[in-house]
Amino acid sequence: MSDGGRPATDGDDGWPVPLRGVTESVVATRGPNGRWNVAALGLHAGDPVTARTWGRTRTRLNFDRRGGGVVQFTRDPVDFTRAALDVYERAEPVLDSSQAWARVEAEHVTTGDDGHTGWAEWQLHPVESTVVSRSVEPVNRAFGAVIEATVAASRLDVPSYDETTLRQRLSYFEAVVERCGGQREREAMALIGSLTDWKTENESF
Repeated sequence: MSDGGRPATDGDDGWPVPLRGVTESVVATRGPNGRWNVAALGLHAGDPVTARTWGRTRTRLNFDRRGGGVVQFTRDPVDFTRAALDVYERAEPVLDSSQAWARVEAEHVTTGDDGHTGWAEWQLHPVESTVVSRSVEPVNRAFGAVIEATVAASRLDVPSYDETTLRQRLSYFEAVVERCGGQREREAMALIGSLTDWKTENESF
Protein backbone atom coordinates (compact mmCIF):
# COMPACT_ATOMS: atom_id res chain seq x y z
CA MET A 1 0.00 0.00 0.00
CA SER A 2 1.74 3.14 -1.20
CA ASP A 3 0.76 6.62 -0.05
CA GLY A 4 3.94 8.67 -0.01
CA GLY A 5 4.19 8.50 3.77
CA ARG A 6 6.78 6.95 6.05
CA PRO A 7 6.62 4.16 8.63
CA ALA A 8 5.41 5.27 12.03
CA THR A 9 7.89 5.49 14.88
CA ASP A 10 5.75 7.05 17.62
CA GLY A 11 5.72 4.07 19.96
CA ASP A 12 5.91 0.33 20.35
CA ASP A 13 2.16 -0.29 20.21
CA GLY A 14 2.04 -0.13 16.43
CA TRP A 15 -0.27 2.88 16.18
CA PRO A 16 0.97 5.92 14.24
CA VAL A 17 -0.46 8.41 16.75
CA PRO A 18 -0.97 8.32 20.54
CA LEU A 19 -4.50 7.32 21.53
CA ARG A 20 -6.34 8.41 24.67
CA GLY A 21 -9.91 7.97 25.86
CA VAL A 22 -11.99 7.59 22.72
CA THR A 23 -10.22 8.79 19.58
CA GLU A 24 -12.34 9.43 16.50
CA SER A 25 -11.07 7.84 13.32
CA VAL A 26 -12.34 6.56 10.01
CA VAL A 27 -11.90 2.98 8.86
CA ALA A 28 -11.81 1.64 5.32
CA THR A 29 -12.97 -1.96 4.91
CA ARG A 30 -13.08 -3.86 1.64
CA GLY A 31 -16.52 -5.03 0.57
CA PRO A 32 -17.59 -7.93 -1.64
CA ASN A 33 -17.68 -5.56 -4.63
CA GLY A 34 -13.94 -4.94 -4.22
CA ARG A 35 -14.42 -1.30 -3.22
CA TRP A 36 -13.43 0.21 0.11
CA ASN A 37 -16.21 1.42 2.38
CA VAL A 38 -15.17 4.33 4.61
CA ALA A 39 -16.96 4.78 7.94
CA ALA A 40 -16.41 6.55 11.25
CA LEU A 41 -15.00 4.43 14.07
CA GLY A 42 -14.33 5.35 17.70
CA LEU A 43 -11.11 3.84 19.06
CA HIS A 44 -11.08 3.03 22.78
CA ALA A 45 -7.53 3.36 24.07
CA GLY A 46 -6.14 0.36 25.91
CA ASP A 47 -4.02 -2.72 25.44
CA PRO A 48 -5.32 -3.75 23.03
CA VAL A 49 -7.29 -0.91 21.42
CA THR A 50 -10.97 -1.80 20.97
CA ALA A 51 -13.88 -0.50 18.89
CA ARG A 52 -17.59 -1.19 18.58
CA THR A 53 -19.70 -1.49 15.47
CA TRP A 54 -23.44 -0.87 15.80
CA GLY A 55 -26.01 -2.87 13.86
CA ARG A 56 -25.29 -4.85 10.71
CA THR A 57 -23.20 -2.13 9.14
CA ARG A 58 -20.85 -2.55 6.20
CA THR A 59 -17.94 -2.19 8.60
CA ARG A 60 -19.12 -5.09 10.74
CA LEU A 61 -19.84 -7.32 7.75
CA ASN A 62 -16.50 -6.48 6.15
CA PHE A 63 -14.64 -7.09 9.41
CA ASP A 64 -16.31 -10.51 9.50
CA ARG A 65 -15.40 -11.25 5.89
CA ARG A 66 -11.92 -9.76 5.72
CA GLY A 67 -10.73 -9.73 9.32
CA GLY A 68 -9.56 -6.14 9.30
CA GLY A 69 -9.21 -2.85 7.47
CA VAL A 70 -7.33 0.44 7.35
CA VAL A 71 -7.84 2.84 10.27
CA GLN A 72 -6.91 6.42 9.48
CA PHE A 73 -6.85 9.85 11.04
CA THR A 74 -8.16 12.90 9.20
CA ARG A 75 -8.86 16.48 10.20
CA ASP A 76 -11.03 17.14 7.15
CA PRO A 77 -14.60 17.75 8.38
CA VAL A 78 -16.24 16.87 5.05
CA ASP A 79 -14.43 13.53 4.77
CA PHE A 80 -15.31 12.72 8.37
CA THR A 81 -18.97 13.63 7.85
CA ARG A 82 -19.24 11.48 4.73
CA ALA A 83 -17.67 8.58 6.61
CA ALA A 84 -20.03 9.02 9.57
CA LEU A 85 -23.34 9.48 7.74
CA ASP A 86 -23.09 8.53 4.06
CA VAL A 87 -22.39 5.37 2.08
CA TYR A 88 -18.83 6.33 1.17
CA GLU A 89 -17.03 3.94 -1.16
CA ARG A 90 -13.67 4.36 -2.87
CA ALA A 91 -11.32 2.45 -5.15
CA GLU A 92 -8.44 2.95 -2.68
CA PRO A 93 -8.54 2.77 1.13
CA VAL A 94 -6.43 5.76 2.19
CA LEU A 95 -8.10 9.17 1.97
CA ASP A 96 -6.22 12.08 0.43
CA SER A 97 -6.80 13.94 3.70
CA SER A 98 -5.44 11.13 5.88
CA GLN A 99 -2.56 12.32 8.06
CA ALA A 100 -1.72 8.84 9.35
CA TRP A 101 -3.08 5.33 8.96
CA ALA A 102 -2.73 1.81 10.30
CA ARG A 103 -3.66 -1.47 8.65
CA VAL A 104 -5.30 -3.51 11.40
CA GLU A 105 -6.48 -7.01 12.07
CA ALA A 106 -9.92 -7.00 13.73
CA GLU A 107 -10.62 -9.75 16.26
CA HIS A 108 -14.27 -10.23 17.26
CA VAL A 109 -14.50 -10.28 21.06
CA THR A 110 -18.16 -10.14 22.08
CA THR A 111 -21.63 -8.92 21.14
CA GLY A 112 -24.41 -7.19 23.04
CA ASP A 113 -27.54 -5.09 22.78
CA ASP A 114 -28.17 -1.48 23.77
CA GLY A 115 -31.58 0.09 23.27
CA HIS A 116 -32.61 -2.68 20.88
CA THR A 117 -29.53 -2.05 18.73
CA GLY A 118 -27.03 -4.87 18.50
CA TRP A 119 -23.33 -4.15 18.76
CA ALA A 120 -20.11 -6.08 18.27
CA GLU A 121 -16.83 -5.37 20.03
CA TRP A 122 -13.51 -5.81 18.28
CA GLN A 123 -9.88 -5.82 19.33
CA LEU A 124 -7.77 -3.98 16.77
CA HIS A 125 -4.20 -5.08 16.20
CA PRO A 126 -2.07 -2.83 13.92
CA VAL A 127 0.21 -4.74 11.57
CA GLU A 128 1.47 -1.80 9.51
CA SER A 129 1.28 1.95 10.06
CA THR A 130 2.40 5.11 8.32
CA VAL A 131 2.56 8.80 9.14
CA VAL A 132 1.68 10.75 6.00
CA SER A 133 2.15 14.24 7.40
CA ARG A 134 2.94 16.00 10.65
CA SER A 135 1.48 19.46 11.01
CA VAL A 136 0.40 21.92 13.65
CA GLU A 137 -3.39 21.74 13.98
CA PRO A 138 -4.87 24.90 15.54
CA VAL A 139 -7.83 24.35 17.84
CA ASN A 140 -11.08 25.33 16.13
CA ARG A 141 -14.41 24.87 17.91
CA ALA A 142 -16.22 24.36 14.62
CA PHE A 143 -14.34 21.14 13.86
CA GLY A 144 -15.35 19.71 17.23
CA ALA A 145 -18.92 20.85 16.63
CA VAL A 146 -19.02 18.99 13.31
CA ILE A 147 -17.83 15.79 14.99
CA GLU A 148 -20.48 16.10 17.71
CA ALA A 149 -23.12 16.93 15.10
CA THR A 150 -22.40 13.70 13.22
CA VAL A 151 -22.90 11.77 16.46
CA ALA A 152 -26.24 13.46 17.14
CA ALA A 153 -27.39 13.03 13.54
CA SER A 154 -26.53 9.32 13.54
CA ARG A 155 -28.85 8.81 16.53
CA LEU A 156 -31.93 10.53 15.11
CA ASP A 157 -33.62 7.25 14.17
CA VAL A 158 -32.57 5.34 17.28
CA PRO A 159 -35.63 4.89 19.56
CA SER A 160 -33.62 5.06 22.80
CA TYR A 161 -32.58 8.68 22.11
CA ASP A 162 -34.88 11.69 22.49
CA GLU A 163 -35.32 13.22 19.06
CA THR A 164 -36.17 16.71 20.31
CA THR A 165 -32.97 16.84 22.37
CA LEU A 166 -30.90 15.66 19.41
CA ARG A 167 -32.37 18.32 17.13
CA GLN A 168 -31.68 21.02 19.72
CA ARG A 169 -28.06 19.85 19.89
CA LEU A 170 -27.78 19.97 16.11
CA SER A 171 -29.09 23.54 16.07
CA TYR A 172 -26.49 24.51 18.66
CA PHE A 173 -23.66 22.83 16.73
CA GLU A 174 -24.79 24.56 13.54
CA ALA A 175 -24.59 27.92 15.33
CA VAL A 176 -21.03 27.14 16.49
CA VAL A 177 -20.02 26.24 12.94
CA GLU A 178 -21.54 29.44 11.58
CA ARG A 179 -19.75 31.51 14.21
CA CYS A 180 -16.36 29.79 14.27
CA GLY A 181 -15.99 27.64 11.17
CA GLY A 182 -14.29 28.00 7.83
CA GLN A 183 -15.44 26.81 4.43
CA ARG A 184 -14.89 23.07 5.02
CA GLU A 185 -16.70 23.09 8.37
CA ARG A 186 -19.66 24.89 6.78
CA GLU A 187 -19.66 22.42 3.89
CA ALA A 188 -19.67 19.58 6.40
CA MET A 189 -22.60 21.03 8.33
CA ALA A 190 -24.55 21.52 5.09
CA LEU A 191 -23.78 17.90 4.21
CA ILE A 192 -25.23 16.75 7.52
CA GLY A 193 -28.41 18.64 6.61
CA SER A 194 -28.60 16.99 3.19
CA LEU A 195 -27.93 13.46 4.49
CA THR A 196 -30.54 13.64 7.27
CA ASP A 197 -33.97 15.24 7.71
CA TRP A 198 -33.02 17.31 10.73
CA LYS A 199 -33.08 20.67 8.91
CA THR A 200 -36.52 20.10 7.35
CA GLU A 201 -38.02 18.76 10.55
CA ASN A 202 -36.32 21.40 12.66
CA GLU A 203 -38.20 24.15 10.81
CA SER A 204 -41.44 22.89 12.35
CA PHE A 205 -40.20 23.34 15.93
